[in-house]
Amino acid sequence: MNESKKVNSEQQEKDKNILENQTEMDNNNILDQENANHSEEEQVEDKKEHTWEEKFHEMNDRYVRLYAEFDNFRRRTQKERVELMVTANAGVLKDLIPVLDDFERALIVNETASEIESVKEGFTLIYNKYKGILESKGLKPMVSKGEVFDSELHEAIANIPAENEEMKGRIIDDVEKGYLLHDKVVRFAKVVVGQ
Repeated sequence: MNESKKVNSEQQEKDKNILENQTEMDNNNILDQENANHSEEEQVEDKKEHTWEEKFHEMNDRYVRLYAEFDNFRRRTQKERVELMVTANAGVLKDLIPVLDDFERALIVNETASEIESVKEGFTLIYNKYKGILESKGLKPMVSKGEVFDSELHEAIANIPAENEEMKGRIIDDVEKGYLLHDKVVRFAKVVVGQ
């Protein structure tokens, strides 16, 4: 029994030492925390005194840089837009130059040509070449004759009495062809509508 009391008393002593050490550590942590909080408060107070000026200069500097960056962007895009407009037609014009050459050759040959059939054939070849180039660029003619009149595609220049009920409100004649560029109207078709 004495031994068990002795073991209990040793255990109690150890527990007491552990508890004291723990309490001392907790107190030290609390003091460290208070010192840290106090030093942070001092730093915040020091910063508060200088912060508004520093923030003002920082924000002003950021604003000036952002404004300059935007101004550079605006100038660059404006310059690119002008260059694009100037060179946008270059591809189409480059493709049309051979057609111009063909017309010049045809004019020279037509001065001395005696057969009308060869002249007709030459002009048909040039026309087909020209039409092919335009179609390759996305230009296509509207087919209007016999279609229902649509004010978004057609421009009525005259109304005439229809031959039958079926042709009322439909296009009877195509005076000037309309054209679409990638399904957007480039030129409205001038048409005669039946009433």
